[in-house]
Amino acid sequence: MKKLVIAAFALTAAASVFAQGTVQFANRIGGGAGVGISLHVYAPSSTAPALSLIGLGSADNPSGTTAFTQSGMDYIGRTGSAGKYGYSTTFAQLIGANGTSGVLESSLVPLGQTSTFKSGAALGGINLINDTLSGTPAIPKDSAGATFEIVAWDNSSLLYPTWTEAYNAWTKGTIAAGKSAMFITTAIGGDTTPIPNMNNDKGNPGGMTSFNLYFIPEPSTFALAGLGAAAMLIFRRRK
Repeated sequence: MKKLVIAAFALTAAASVFAQGTVQFANRIGGGAGVGISLHVYAPSSTAPALSLIGLGSADNPSGTTAFTQSGMDYIGRTGSAGKYGYSTTFAQLIGANGTSGVLESSLVPLGQTSTFKSGAALGGINLINDTLSGTPAIPKDSAGATFEIVAWDNSSLLYPTWTEAYNAWTKGTIAAGKSAMFITTAIGGDTTPIPNMNNDKGNPGGMTSFNLYFIPEPSTFALAGLGAAAMLIFRRRK
Protein backbone atom coordinates (compact mmCIF):
# COMPACT_ATOMS: atom_id res chain seq x y z
CA MET A 1 0.00 0.00 0.00
CA LYS A 2 2.84 2.35 0.90
CA LYS A 3 4.46 1.76 -2.48
CA LEU A 4 1.18 2.56 -4.23
CA VAL A 5 0.86 5.85 -2.34
CA ILE A 6 4.44 6.82 -3.23
CA ALA A 7 3.88 5.90 -6.87
CA ALA A 8 0.65 7.91 -7.00
CA PHE A 9 2.41 10.92 -5.48
CA ALA A 10 5.22 10.66 -8.02
CA LEU A 11 2.77 10.49 -10.90
CA THR A 12 0.88 13.51 -9.57
CA ALA A 13 4.09 15.50 -9.27
CA ALA A 14 5.15 14.52 -12.76
CA ALA A 15 1.75 15.45 -14.18
CA SER A 16 2.01 18.81 -12.42
CA VAL A 17 5.38 19.51 -14.05
CA PHE A 18 4.19 18.47 -17.50
CA ALA A 19 1.08 20.64 -17.14
CA GLN A 20 3.14 23.83 -16.94
CA GLY A 21 3.42 26.13 -19.92
CA THR A 22 6.61 27.62 -21.32
CA VAL A 23 7.85 30.93 -22.75
CA GLN A 24 11.14 32.30 -24.02
CA PHE A 25 12.25 34.55 -21.17
CA ALA A 26 14.42 37.45 -22.37
CA ASN A 27 14.21 41.19 -22.93
CA ARG A 28 16.02 41.10 -26.29
CA ILE A 29 14.07 39.33 -29.01
CA GLY A 30 14.71 39.17 -32.74
CA GLY A 31 11.90 39.22 -35.26
CA GLY A 32 9.81 41.33 -37.53
CA ALA A 33 7.73 44.43 -36.90
CA GLY A 34 5.91 44.32 -33.58
CA VAL A 35 8.10 41.47 -32.30
CA GLY A 36 11.79 42.42 -32.39
CA ILE A 37 12.88 44.40 -29.33
CA SER A 38 16.04 45.41 -27.49
CA LEU A 39 15.34 46.51 -23.93
CA HIS A 40 17.53 47.07 -20.86
CA VAL A 41 17.62 46.71 -17.09
CA TYR A 42 19.53 49.44 -15.27
CA ALA A 43 21.38 49.65 -11.95
CA PRO A 44 20.16 52.21 -9.38
CA SER A 45 20.67 55.89 -10.10
CA SER A 46 24.01 57.17 -8.85
CA THR A 47 22.34 60.39 -7.68
CA ALA A 48 18.86 59.23 -6.61
CA PRO A 49 18.98 55.54 -5.54
CA ALA A 50 15.26 55.52 -4.65
CA LEU A 51 14.21 56.70 -8.13
CA SER A 52 12.15 54.21 -10.17
CA LEU A 53 11.71 54.57 -13.93
CA ILE A 54 9.71 52.25 -16.19
CA GLY A 55 9.40 52.73 -19.93
CA LEU A 56 11.37 52.91 -23.17
CA GLY A 57 14.66 54.80 -23.27
CA SER A 58 16.61 56.34 -26.13
CA ALA A 59 18.88 53.26 -26.33
CA ASP A 60 15.94 50.85 -26.63
CA ASN A 61 14.38 49.39 -29.75
CA PRO A 62 11.71 50.64 -30.09
CA SER A 63 13.09 53.84 -28.60
CA GLY A 64 11.38 56.16 -26.16
CA THR A 65 11.94 59.17 -23.95
CA THR A 66 12.28 57.65 -20.47
CA ALA A 67 15.35 59.35 -18.96
CA PHE A 68 17.36 56.37 -17.66
CA THR A 69 20.87 57.56 -18.55
CA GLN A 70 20.02 61.20 -17.86
CA SER A 71 19.06 60.15 -14.32
CA GLY A 72 22.46 58.62 -13.55
CA MET A 73 21.59 55.01 -14.39
CA ASP A 74 23.82 52.52 -16.22
CA TYR A 75 23.25 49.01 -17.54
CA ILE A 76 23.36 45.95 -15.32
CA GLY A 77 26.81 44.45 -15.85
CA ARG A 78 28.70 47.68 -16.50
CA THR A 79 30.78 47.01 -13.36
CA GLY A 80 31.69 43.50 -14.54
CA SER A 81 30.59 40.00 -13.65
CA ALA A 82 30.64 40.02 -9.84
CA GLY A 83 29.65 42.40 -7.05
CA LYS A 84 26.61 44.64 -6.91
CA TYR A 85 24.81 44.89 -10.25
CA GLY A 86 27.23 42.53 -11.98
CA TYR A 87 25.90 40.55 -14.91
CA SER A 88 26.33 37.23 -13.05
CA THR A 89 25.15 38.44 -9.65
CA THR A 90 21.97 40.25 -10.69
CA PHE A 91 19.03 37.90 -11.12
CA ALA A 92 15.81 38.19 -13.12
CA GLN A 93 12.57 36.23 -12.95
CA LEU A 94 9.00 36.39 -14.18
CA ILE A 95 6.00 37.01 -11.98
CA GLY A 96 2.59 36.52 -13.51
CA ALA A 97 -0.90 35.08 -13.58
CA ASN A 98 -2.96 33.17 -16.12
CA GLY A 99 -5.32 35.32 -18.19
CA THR A 100 -5.08 38.46 -20.30
CA SER A 101 -7.97 40.58 -19.05
CA GLY A 102 -8.66 42.12 -15.66
CA VAL A 103 -5.52 40.70 -14.04
CA LEU A 104 -4.44 42.73 -11.00
CA GLU A 105 -0.78 43.29 -10.17
CA SER A 106 -1.47 42.01 -6.66
CA SER A 107 -2.36 38.59 -8.14
CA LEU A 108 1.02 38.06 -9.85
CA VAL A 109 3.13 35.27 -8.33
CA PRO A 110 6.75 34.14 -8.89
CA LEU A 111 7.00 31.81 -11.87
CA GLY A 112 9.58 29.55 -13.42
CA GLN A 113 13.32 29.84 -13.23
CA THR A 114 15.76 32.71 -12.67
CA SER A 115 18.20 34.03 -15.25
CA THR A 116 21.23 36.32 -15.16
CA PHE A 117 22.42 39.05 -17.53
CA LYS A 118 24.47 39.37 -20.68
CA SER A 119 28.00 40.76 -20.91
CA GLY A 120 29.90 42.70 -23.57
CA ALA A 121 27.87 44.67 -26.10
CA ALA A 122 24.59 43.32 -24.71
CA LEU A 123 24.81 44.77 -21.18
CA GLY A 124 21.41 45.20 -19.55
CA GLY A 125 20.00 42.24 -21.48
CA ILE A 126 18.65 39.13 -19.77
CA ASN A 127 20.14 35.79 -20.83
CA LEU A 128 17.46 33.93 -22.79
CA ILE A 129 16.05 30.76 -21.20
CA ASN A 130 13.13 28.51 -22.12
CA ASP A 131 11.20 29.16 -18.93
CA THR A 132 8.86 26.50 -17.52
CA LEU A 133 6.17 28.50 -15.76
CA SER A 134 5.96 26.61 -12.49
CA GLY A 135 4.42 28.46 -9.57
CA THR A 136 1.50 28.59 -7.16
CA PRO A 137 -0.54 28.59 -9.29
CA ALA A 138 1.43 27.68 -12.41
CA ILE A 139 0.60 28.90 -15.92
CA PRO A 140 -0.91 25.88 -17.74
CA LYS A 141 0.24 24.46 -21.04
CA ASP A 142 -1.40 25.85 -24.17
CA SER A 143 -3.02 28.67 -22.22
CA ALA A 144 -4.56 31.35 -24.41
CA GLY A 145 -2.43 33.92 -22.63
CA ALA A 146 -0.98 35.22 -19.37
CA THR A 147 -0.05 38.55 -17.78
CA PHE A 148 3.54 39.07 -16.62
CA GLU A 149 6.05 41.43 -15.10
CA ILE A 150 9.83 41.01 -15.17
CA VAL A 151 11.50 41.49 -11.79
CA ALA A 152 15.24 41.80 -11.15
CA TRP A 153 17.37 42.17 -8.04
CA ASP A 154 20.88 42.32 -6.60
CA ASN A 155 21.98 38.85 -5.47
CA SER A 156 25.68 39.64 -4.94
CA SER A 157 25.29 38.42 -1.34
CA LEU A 158 24.01 35.01 -2.61
CA LEU A 159 21.22 35.23 -0.01
CA TYR A 160 18.31 35.79 -2.42
CA PRO A 161 18.19 33.01 -5.04
CA THR A 162 14.53 33.63 -5.93
CA TRP A 163 12.12 36.55 -6.01
CA THR A 164 10.38 35.28 -2.88
CA GLU A 165 13.46 35.92 -0.76
CA ALA A 166 14.49 39.01 -2.69
CA TYR A 167 11.11 40.74 -2.35
CA ASN A 168 11.24 40.59 1.44
CA ALA A 169 14.76 42.04 1.47
CA TRP A 170 13.79 44.75 -1.03
CA THR A 171 10.79 45.96 0.94
CA LYS A 172 13.00 46.20 4.04
CA GLY A 173 15.50 48.40 2.21
CA THR A 174 18.25 45.77 2.30
CA ILE A 175 18.81 45.36 -1.45
CA ALA A 176 17.93 47.12 -4.69
CA ALA A 177 15.35 45.54 -6.99
CA GLY A 178 12.88 46.62 -9.64
CA LYS A 179 10.15 45.53 -12.01
CA SER A 180 8.84 46.20 -15.49
CA ALA A 181 5.36 47.28 -16.45
CA MET A 182 2.74 44.56 -16.80
CA PHE A 183 2.52 42.98 -20.27
CA ILE A 184 0.66 40.16 -22.01
CA THR A 185 1.99 37.08 -23.76
CA THR A 186 -0.50 35.05 -25.80
CA ALA A 187 -0.43 31.38 -26.87
CA ILE A 188 1.65 29.93 -24.03
CA GLY A 189 3.80 26.99 -25.11
CA GLY A 190 2.58 23.46 -24.48
CA ASP A 191 1.64 20.24 -26.24
CA THR A 192 0.23 21.89 -29.35
CA THR A 193 1.59 25.45 -29.09
CA PRO A 194 5.24 26.34 -29.83
CA ILE A 195 7.20 28.20 -27.15
CA PRO A 196 6.39 31.89 -27.75
CA ASN A 197 8.58 34.94 -27.31
CA MET A 198 7.31 37.11 -24.48
CA ASN A 199 6.64 40.21 -26.54
CA ASN A 200 4.13 38.69 -28.96
CA ASP A 201 1.18 40.81 -27.82
CA LYS A 202 1.51 44.57 -27.50
CA GLY A 203 -2.13 45.07 -26.68
CA ASN A 204 -3.62 46.07 -23.33
CA PRO A 205 -1.84 46.61 -20.94
CA GLY A 206 1.09 46.96 -23.37
CA GLY A 207 4.39 45.53 -24.51
CA MET A 208 7.53 44.90 -22.50
CA THR A 209 9.50 47.81 -21.03
CA SER A 210 12.90 48.67 -19.66
CA PHE A 211 13.23 49.46 -15.95
CA ASN A 212 15.79 50.03 -13.22
CA LEU A 213 16.68 48.63 -9.83
CA TYR A 214 16.13 51.00 -6.91
CA PHE A 215 16.04 51.08 -3.12
CA ILE A 216 12.83 51.36 -1.12
CA PRO A 217 13.61 53.80 1.72
CA GLU A 218 13.25 52.46 5.23
CA PRO A 219 10.14 53.65 7.14
CA SER A 220 12.40 55.72 9.37
CA THR A 221 13.53 57.68 6.31
CA PHE A 222 9.92 58.52 5.45
CA ALA A 223 9.34 59.55 9.07
CA LEU A 224 12.34 61.88 9.06
CA ALA A 225 11.22 63.38 5.76
CA GLY A 226 7.77 63.98 7.23
CA LEU A 227 9.22 65.64 10.33
CA GLY A 228 11.40 67.82 8.13
CA ALA A 229 8.42 68.92 6.06
CA ALA A 230 6.39 69.66 9.21
CA ALA A 231 9.25 71.69 10.68
CA MET A 232 9.55 73.75 7.49
CA LEU A 233 5.80 74.42 7.52
CA ILE A 234 5.89 75.57 11.16
CA PHE A 235 8.93 77.77 10.45
CA ARG A 236 7.22 79.42 7.49
CA ARG A 237 4.06 80.11 9.50
CA ARG A 238 6.07 81.73 12.26
CA LYS A 239 7.78 83.98 9.74
